[in-house]
Amino acid sequence: MSTCVATKHVVLSVDDSLISQQMIKRALDTSYRVLLADNAVDALSVISQETVGAILLDISMPGIDGFELCRTVRSLPRFKNVPIVMVTSRDTEADRQEARLSGASGYLTKPCKPERLKAVMGKLLPQTQGVS
Repeated sequence: MSTCVATKHVVLSVDDSLISQQMIKRALDTSYRVLLADNAVDALSVISQETVGAILLDISMPGIDGFELCRTVRSLPRFKNVPIVMVTSRDTEADRQEARLSGASGYLTKPCKPERLKAVMGKLLPQTQGVS
């Protein structure tokens, strides 16, 4: 008799706003293991140590912004197909275009309703992955 253990996908949220981080963690915590980073350097450290299923990125951060971080992550072979969603208060067509060109898989504007965030993540990642 084999048992199948369901494990949660890991989602990394990169945002310098504590309020945004708390909202994202509350919205996704029941379905995913949510890791938080408040800058690009910490985010790169996390993805080098963890198997991340998806990344949520704010655009406006001090130092390296979300566009540059997205391009950096996409340049790493093991992250070519990892979903990256921009979660930002910036809502211009130019920002959306820049996100696409940077390699983003999706774009959500803040404030983002928890249901919307869950729906987008549900499309990008199955809720659990079975491990036998």
